Amino acid sequence: MMNSTQVLYFTLSAYLDIGPLKYLYFIIIMCLYVLIVGSNVLLIVVICVNRSLHEPMYMFLCSLFVNELYGSSGLFPFLLVQILSDVHTVAAPLCFLQIFCVYTYASIEILNLAVMSYDRYVAICFPLQYNTTMTVKKVALLIVLTWIFPFLAIVVLISLSAPLQLCGNIIDKVFCGNYSIVKLSCSNISINNIYGLIFTVISIVVPLILILYTYVKILEVCFSATKQTQQKAISTCTPHLASILNFSFGCCFQILQSRFELSRVPPMLDIVLSLYFLTCQPLFNPVLYGLKMTTIRDAGKRLLCGEKSRLSAEPFN
Repeated sequence: MMNSTQVLYFTLSAYLDIGPLKYLYFIIIMCLYVLIVGSNVLLIVVICVNRSLHEPMYMFLCSLFVNELYGSSGLFPFLLVQILSDVHTVAAPLCFLQIFCVYTYASIEILNLAVMSYDRYVAICFPLQYNTTMTVKKVALLIVLTWIFPFLAIVVLISLSAPLQLCGNIIDKVFCGNYSIVKLSCSNISINNIYGLIFTVISIVVPLILILYTYVKILEVCFSATKQTQQKAISTCTPHLASILNFSFGCCFQILQSRFELSRVPPMLDIVLSLYFLTCQPLFNPVLYGLKMTTIRDAGKRLLCGEKSRLSAEPFN
């Protein structure tokens, strides 16, 4: 029997032997990572340097883009090294570090989207009270809580998983996952399962309920509003809804993959879908918001072209 002190490294068994094609995949992943970093950094700079964008909605967007950089940096460098490597192993401390990065990224993402839903709810349903409700202090507090809670929660999660006695060190994934390690345990994992369930409810189910509630209220207002108000609401909510649906799809498959054996799914498709929420979401968000939101798009053009101009605020702000 192996205990936690003897497991110095984990073997990632999901990597396929693709021969020389690994260099092609390396280039593709590298280009994707460069695009993610470039697009998110650009939009962060656009929001920071334009005072007209120093509004609650854009502050939440800036937090979202920072999280995309954080999450992608927790995966892509590791993925690039593993693609070129002939032996797919990772030291135990680095594996838990990656779990920390990936899990905090996912939790921060959904909490950020929930806070943005609340912001849109106040802006559309209570436009006259928006400025008094979404104060600078409240916005700062929401952003801080969005980041602090996941960090503390995942520290507890890892502190429960790291000491487990393990009977093996093979993880059937291309990156480290907490439940993949928990399943290797020889000891009782009841506490891990209970905490995992509580964490899932608080960090995923509760935010999704809040998002659903806010959009039900927004729809009620839109149905009784003028056509112009409806168009403004759609223009500000469409990117947000698309981001929620995209991320929810990736998370749902990730949870199903970690909890159940999906043997009927082809190996390559299984790998692609397991990486979906960590690779597509960080690129999807900046592209979606950068192209859809006129204010950000125009500010980006002016920044890249070196032009200075006063920007008009987005609707409902």
